[in-house]
Amino acid sequence: MKILFVLLLALISFQSCSSSDSPMMEDMDNDTMMNPTVFKGDFVSGAHTTSGKATINTAKTILSFTNFKTDNGPLLEVYLATDSSASSYITLGALKGVDGNYEYALPANVDFTKYNHVIVWCVTFSVNFGYAVLK
Repeated sequence: MKILFVLLLALISFQSCSSSDSPMMEDMDNDTMMNPTVFKGDFVSGAHTTSGKATINTAKTILSFTNFKTDNGPLLEVYLATDSSASSYITLGALKGVDGNYEYALPANVDFTKYNHVIVWCVTFSVNFGYAVLK
């Protein structure tokens, strides 16, 4: 009887330890585990409807747009800026597309605490189509 009790107790203990519901794993976002980022932000609309997510990898070499969508326009560029008005900015070049996932190479030694706005900027009309604030 004692042996049966010990086996039952061991089985219950083992079962509670082998649960796949690990609190640590639940707290971690799958996207974060697969693509570690140091800065990220959600796009908000400016002059045009804009949505998606902007992230910078931990090496600070790649800016990624995920599920990005905005309107088309003349001469759209991607800026890293100090504010949503692009008072001071670094251009990353032409917008690669208006619907999808895109990556942009980042220049070395950018202070992302200062240049914390990612802007889709219409150069022709000096208009902010949409932006993300990196945190």
